[in-house]
Amino acid sequence: MMNADKVRIGIAPIAWTEDDMPEMGAGNSFLQTISEIALTGYVGTEIGCQYPHNPDILNREFKRRGLSAVTAWISTYLNEEPLWKNERAFRDHMHFLKAIGATLINTSDQSFSIQHQWDTPLSEKKVLNDDEWEVLTKGLNHLGKIAYDNGMKLVYHHHMTTTVQTTEEIDRMLAMTDPKYVSMIYDTGHLTFSGEDPVEILKKHHDRIGHVHLKNVRKAAMEKCYAEKKSFLRSIPEGVFTVPGDPEGCVDFPEVFRLLEEYQYEGWLIVEAEQDPDIANPLDYAKMARAYVRKYTGL
Repeated sequence: MMNADKVRIGIAPIAWTEDDMPEMGAGNSFLQTISEIALTGYVGTEIGCQYPHNPDILNREFKRRGLSAVTAWISTYLNEEPLWKNERAFRDHMHFLKAIGATLINTSDQSFSIQHQWDTPLSEKKVLNDDEWEVLTKGLNHLGKIAYDNGMKLVYHHHMTTTVQTTEEIDRMLAMTDPKYVSMIYDTGHLTFSGEDPVEILKKHHDRIGHVHLKNVRKAAMEKCYAEKKSFLRSIPEGVFTVPGDPEGCVDFPEVFRLLEEYQYEGWLIVEAEQDPDIANPLDYAKMARAYVRKYTGL
């Protein structure tokens, strides 16, 4: 069982309102979302698209419910925009997170990304050349040092349809960045959807993991999305993602939890699964995942 003094359980609000398609779950309010998160036994939340960006409001409402702010996503464009522009946005985001008590900066580079393209198949993602890798990783080291100097941690999110998605790309990004300044988010769902092995990635890079997303994948939906050449956005309504504990999911979470315990992981475990809330009721799935995580971690 994991150490309750060193590992905490939170959830991302994208099951209530999907960040990339906010019309999916638009009727689920900020207060409803965080109330249901607290009701189901989570102690932390990432920041979603329906959350206000006023630190005073967030701090007040989180405190009422015993919740901590964990992190919020920022898109960088290190290969498309000058470093100064990326740095300005990164600093603004960092100061917002500090104001709500978060210490992690969820960072994903969206240069050349097809994540938000409705009709571009998953297979058409960009592969960086050597020069582009240099720009990306030097930029991440630069931003990571800014975070470090401010008592924060840059955690990089490997992500479907971006330039850091595959095992090879994750390996290269980590090899070319300074462990002092750049950690990684370990996302079981994005690894599985990409065709990678989450267990092997965990074994290989456990010393670089600064944050964990517990996302499950429905294998039949995943295979359908590839066969029909669907985009990332079109894959979500197909139900490709689900939560730990869903019997339709295929991620080997018992082994993931065993290894995280063996490697003495410290930090947040965040349940995350963007689904259509009209089909997959967020409260029901939050309860499902919370019971499952408790069973295998003792938390």
